[in-house]
Amino acid sequence: MHHLLKTKRLLSVTKGLVWCALMLLGISLIATAQPAVLAGKGLIQRVIPEHARYFEVAELNNTSGKDEFEIESINGKVVLRGSSGVAIASALYHYLIEYAHCQITWNGTNLALPAKLPAVPAKVRKETVYRYRYNLNYCTFNYSMSWWDWDRWQKEIDWMALHGINMPLAITGEEYVWLEVYKEMGFSEDDLKDFFSGPAYFGWFWMGNLDGWGGPLPKNWMESHKTLQQQIVRRERELGMKPVLPAFTGHVPAAFRKKYPNAQLKATNWTNGFGDTYILDSQDPLFAEIGKRFLNKQKELYGTDHLYSADTFNENEPPTDDPAYLSKLSERIYEGMRQADPDAVWVMQGWLFYSDRKFWKAPQIEALLSAVPNDRMLLLDLAAEIEPVWKRTDAFYGKPWIWNMLNNFGGNVNLFGRMDGVAEGPAAAWNDPAKKRLEGIGLTMEAIEQNPVIYELMMDHTWRTTPIDLDEWLPKYARNRYGRADDELVKAWQILRRTAYNGKEIRDGAESIVTGRPTLDSTTVWTRTKLNYPPAELLPAWDLFVKASAKGTYTDGFLYDLTDISRQVLANYALVIQKQWVQAFRSGDRADFQKHSHAFIELISDMDLLLGTRKDFMLGPWIASARAWGNNGGEKALYERNARDLITLWGDADSPLHEYSNRQWSGLLNDFYKVRWEKFFVVLESAMKSGKTPDWATFEKSIAQWEWQWVNARKDFPVAPKESSVRVATMLHDKYARKMQESYRVVTRGE
Repeated sequence: MHHLLKTKRLLSVTKGLVWCALMLLGISLIATAQPAVLAGKGLIQRVIPEHARYFEVAELNNTSGKDEFEIESINGKVVLRGSSGVAIASALYHYLIEYAHCQITWNGTNLALPAKLPAVPAKVRKETVYRYRYNLNYCTFNYSMSWWDWDRWQKEIDWMALHGINMPLAITGEEYVWLEVYKEMGFSEDDLKDFFSGPAYFGWFWMGNLDGWGGPLPKNWMESHKTLQQQIVRRERELGMKPVLPAFTGHVPAAFRKKYPNAQLKATNWTNGFGDTYILDSQDPLFAEIGKRFLNKQKELYGTDHLYSADTFNENEPPTDDPAYLSKLSERIYEGMRQADPDAVWVMQGWLFYSDRKFWKAPQIEALLSAVPNDRMLLLDLAAEIEPVWKRTDAFYGKPWIWNMLNNFGGNVNLFGRMDGVAEGPAAAWNDPAKKRLEGIGLTMEAIEQNPVIYELMMDHTWRTTPIDLDEWLPKYARNRYGRADDELVKAWQILRRTAYNGKEIRDGAESIVTGRPTLDSTTVWTRTKLNYPPAELLPAWDLFVKASAKGTYTDGFLYDLTDISRQVLANYALVIQKQWVQAFRSGDRADFQKHSHAFIELISDMDLLLGTRKDFMLGPWIASARAWGNNGGEKALYERNARDLITLWGDADSPLHEYSNRQWSGLLNDFYKVRWEKFFVVLESAMKSGKTPDWATFEKSIAQWEWQWVNARKDFPVAPKESSVRVATMLHDKYARKMQESYRVVTRGE
């Protein structure tokens, strides 16, 4: 009996040990063998928490280095298999758009999944030919992302994964790296106080265009954004992304001159109203030392995937166009990276070859590129949909490169895109024998959260190498966006395709005269009003959207599009009214001037009312999110000033960039643009009464001073919509549609 009990105990202990061993093995397998599965499950739980239990996730073995995924239905569940977290996320999004008729965009999401998920009739398998799917521009981090917290970043990283992106630029928190590097080199906080810019200007600080503007930068900001960057890159890597981090390009503090008087420094100026910045010559031994220090400190804080962004001459010309000099320069910059990281790959924006083509001719470009081994440099053709630089550089002389769409400059609000060009461009490049080492596609917009259709269209190329047929694609896009098939809304999209999204004649979307600094002209420096279509041709799309709004079922995407199209036709119409009061002023007709100038002010008020129905078009959230980062009154005021300045003057009262980042936003229209125009009309009325020509120089100076006062003011704006988009859009359609039609007929007849 005693022997039997002993045997039973032994068996029990053995079973327990086996069970524990199996459990430990299981935990080990989950922890080490299935990171893509864990990341995929986490994303599904965040995106569709109520339906997550209906999905199974598995990893696909893949040795090609290029993502692939599978989808099939098994035993009532949807099985998603992918070679990475990004591939699994892409499989989910493919299922959502193809079978569940859903959509996820910055401006409107439709996740009205049916109670019983649609089955996949047969296994779907997709693979990409593109090793890299790049995302973001230095400017995006400010024109859109200046005030993002982790919650907003988490949504964006999920959006990237769903859309197949695996190579995001990741430059948040870099100011903390520089603080640590320069402190270790003996620089005091006082030495650096005029170096770091304010939070809205980091993109240009990182590129060496400016120092100090919008500062001094609080230490609290640096520490909080170090933590934020760690969260960002951790999540991106969990999903299988390879973040691109910056490298040293020579930009140093002005205090460098005192600490290292023998250093080879060159003063350079961006010529946009800011002081000189200082570039350390790559020949100076300190260049390699600082570059190594920077990458080592960055790796310590944020890790590395060996991809480094470096743009030495962003809108700044080198001192000479001698190819030998440029070749040596490039060689030394890369060598600085290689010393710190033998696996370093230099990721270079090709923007300089587009923006300054007078300097960067074939010999200069080839010299700059050829000094770096082909497999250690990756070129971004930054605006390939506008001007494909790869076609005039022999596909970047053998370097691997990425076809990118830029599309938006400055975060300006407009309907714009090269829809047909984007539908065909990446596939045309891939199938061109001259493409050489095309290895990726990507997005390099200066700002996001507008024109979602263009970005959905562009990233559809990830999983194909053939052109997209828009006659098939647009009906599916509309169905997914609006939750129903609607022939009239598809017809509206064909109108939008031919008008706002035809991409012809102009580089980027037109602004409205409303956002321009007051003028008698039809355009200003950064408010270019030339459209790529006759404005009357957009009106039928507005009619169709307003008509559809009477059907009573509204997805978020429909409400956004209704608001955006209504905004665009009103923004266009402002130019008609402006011409009317300009003509009245010049002819001395005071009654007509008052009538049309009042109509102009009323139009701005109506636009403000309309845009206040959507958070996407409101000033309040931009300012509130800026102030939220402040730990005290002084920090909150600094961040609000940054937020106000970037989207108005950009710099000081004499800034040549005023209006570059203009926004048609509720709050900004009434509080800034409308007030400027009212001040202008007071001057014009006074001139009409006195018969004297206005003193334009005095007015320009006074308005710039008023703008600077506005930048430095303190005011809260609404952060949540109060009105119905449908009600306001319908009201404005009733008020303006017939007037617009008649006005454009008059213009057409030349009356």
